[in-house]
Formats: sequence, C-alpha cells, structure tokens
Amino acid sequence: MSRDIIREHARLIILRELHSQGNYTSNDSMLQQVLESFGIAKSRDWIRGELDWLADMNAVTKASAGTVWIVTLAAKGVEHVERRLLIEGVKRPSPPEG
Repeated sequence: MSRDIIREHARLIILRELHSQGNYTSNDSMLQQVLESFGIAKSRDWIRGELDWLADMNAVTKASAGTVWIVTLAAKGVEHVERRLLIEGVKRPSPPEG
C-alpha cells in the first residue's frame, strides 16, 4: 500500500473515531491505539503529523494537556464523515449500509 493511501485511510479512521465520541474529542494516544486496531501501526510523531495536517484542513482542532494532544472534530470533519463534503487527501467514507 502506498504511503498516500495509508495516510488517507488513517485520516478517515481518525475522523470517524472522533465522530463516534459523544463530545467529538479524543487524544493522540487513544487515536494511536485505534489506528493499530486497523493495522496502521505508526509512531506518535507520525500520528501528530497527520493531526497537524487535519488541523490545517480545518477538520479538527487540537490543544495540549501536558504531553498529550487533545483533538476535537471540527464542523468540516463532521461534514466529511457524514458525506456532505469531501476533504481532498482523506479517504471518502463508504456509503451507509442498508
């Protein structure tokens, strides 16, 4: 799998995980575990690079709490997960089943 495809999948997994949280918020450590459960085992630095990219795209916001990054899904990220907007560089979500 090319690096770009891995990045696009990882970005979608991150956005979907944040979307699944009641407050749309998680942290970089928990997101690392979620990515690993999908077979994407990367360093925290790599994940922070992707979080920076998503923040630059206005899909998430981030803040620091000690050594941990707190990441919150922004409106544009919600729009992507809910298939109302496409963020170039993030895998397109599959249509809902049913």
